[in-house]
Amino acid sequence: MSDESSSTPPETHEGSRRDTMSLLTNAGMFVGLAAAYGTLAAFMGRFVYPAKPPAKGWMFVTQAEKLGVGESILYRTPSGATVNIARQGSGSDVANYVALSSTCPHLGCQVHWEPQNNRFFCPCHNGIFDPSGKATGGPPGEAGQSLPTYPLRIADRLLYIEVPVEEVAMGQGQIIESGCGVSGPGHDPCLAAVFAERRT
Repeated sequence: MSDESSSTPPETHEGSRRDTMSLLTNAGMFVGLAAAYGTLAAFMGRFVYPAKPPAKGWMFVTQAEKLGVGESILYRTPSGATVNIARQGSGSDVANYVALSSTCPHLGCQVHWEPQNNRFFCPCHNGIFDPSGKATGGPPGEAGQSLPTYPLRIADRLLYIEVPVEEVAMGQGQIIESGCGVSGPGHDPCLAAVFAERRT
């Protein structure tokens, strides 16, 4: 008699197991829904409150008058980006200068300024860009790709380029090549030997 009263009926164990499983299932669903709604809210927040563009600062490049009409320099920013800075007009204001990325958007070759043709040119695959950096021929022209631009300013006859503030804090950039010749072989291995012969 005492054995029957002390043992729990099998239905009670089964009910307790069901209650536990139901509680765990509900908790799992709640956590999953909270994570999904939290992720959705984060994505919506990025569209409603977009990130601010990085702060910019001005970095000295050279004396504006040192760059003659039709001449260009290849400038490396502190982050390692290379920029073609060309003087395209005879005036002394900043409208006569342009600063464009020297990296072709097609496959990454080095673009250079050709004053005699009034264009930027990529020797790897004959990419052609107008004086403002807009692609007009070759693979970049077909793809509608253009060269990214860098704002310039002239103050006290000194030429400055606009870069992110972090780069200003990294130190000064440097002019790595001046003139108007080809600035490098780019990435195309079939052109490397040709450029090596020209330089010797």
